[in-house]
Amino acid sequence: MRPNRIIVCPDIRSLHNVGAVFRTADAAGWGGVLICGYTGAPPDRRIEKVSLGAENALWWEQNENAAKAILELKKEGYCIIGLEQTADSTDIFDVGPLPQRRALVLGNEVLGISDELLRLCDRVVEIPMRGAKQSLNVSVACGVALYALGE
Repeated sequence: MRPNRIIVCPDIRSLHNVGAVFRTADAAGWGGVLICGYTGAPPDRRIEKVSLGAENALWWEQNENAAKAILELKKEGYCIIGLEQTADSTDIFDVGPLPQRRALVLGNEVLGISDELLRLCDRVVEIPMRGAKQSLNVSVACGVALYALGE
């Protein structure tokens, strides 16, 4: 059975980022990671180096097709939340109450979340950027989001 709070990782290039997502998910009390596309999966020493065993404490699953995986989650009653800067995204700190079953979709390190996957999201949230750079590393953004959307 899937946990109530899942992180969806489509096409994450860096295995260090994948390891950090596992470790942060465990620390923040999220129950699982759904690995999609070409995102690397355990067992892999490069993931384990960063996750420090968190991949063994969480539910995780691999699905080659992110859109199909998200549609399955929607059928199971998950609220799909994309973490992306768009013209219509909501400040992550102004989201308000969320259903217990939720899935956070992360974006690729360079391209973000694809338009196809954004269309499948029930909500799209962004982390406000206050500096010269208008983005965060995907694993850092994930950490901020997991705590902001956690309870």
